[in-house]
Amino acid sequence: MADIGQYNRLAIVKHTGFGLYLDGGAQGEILLPKRYIPGDRSTEVGEVLEVFVYLDSEDKPIATTERPRAQVGQFAGLKVVEINRVGLFLDRGLPKDLLLPHSEEKRPLQVGDTCVVYVYLDPRTGRITATARLDRFLDRTPARYRAGQPVELLVVEATDLGFKAIIEGRHWGLIHRNEAFKPLRPGQREKGFIRELRPDGKISLTLQAQGRAAADALQTLILERIEAGQGVLKVSDKTPPEEIARLFGVSKGNFKKAIGGLYKQGRIRILDDRIELV
Repeated sequence: MADIGQYNRLAIVKHTGFGLYLDGGAQGEILLPKRYIPGDRSTEVGEVLEVFVYLDSEDKPIATTERPRAQVGQFAGLKVVEINRVGLFLDRGLPKDLLLPHSEEKRPLQVGDTCVVYVYLDPRTGRITATARLDRFLDRTPARYRAGQPVELLVVEATDLGFKAIIEGRHWGLIHRNEAFKPLRPGQREKGFIRELRPDGKISLTLQAQGRAAADALQTLILERIEAGQGVLKVSDKTPPEEIARLFGVSKGNFKKAIGGLYKQGRIRILDDRIELV
């Protein structure tokens, strides 16, 4: 049976002038409109295609080869494109927008805002639905991460302490403000690291690798960039933090520590507007 709101591998059962019909099992035959038929592979009867199945405006299953921004069972940051009395409609990258009912809002939103939601099948209507009330879909079991472990993060919202983020689609964590060395916004996906597992069960996060190995790797990268620039790199300890983050993916503080170490080793000269190899 085809799973609504998810990717499926479905066999072609017949051709029509307006598309292909795919075998949806208990869902019946599901139309893949002509504009989504892949042109780079065979579409003979019996061939299997990977498609995303959702409900059209008449709540009938329909298939597409387009890639939505989220499927059922996932968290994602989606932009609000319309608001009416029923709820908010979010752009998920498909012709039909995703409904976020007013009852599932966490805070007031406006058109143009990005909201992090969880996508699920409404058990009452069977429709693909979004909710901004995320807690009930996160893992309640104790986390088993280790300090320094690399993890995938989804930034959810700013708080007084920093930025709440979902770790690996499972647990809450917090990027403290002093660890947010570059602009962060809801819906942004980042590679991060576990900084601390606190006794109260809360998890502190960082966007930078920790320890001696990470510091050595940063110094190596800086030297490689200087060598690639024929012995000169147009950054220094006066370069704006945003530029440091863009070039090296680290905070300005860690960058200054790295070039300070290279300076003490006698490997570079630090000038007002550049770094040079000795």
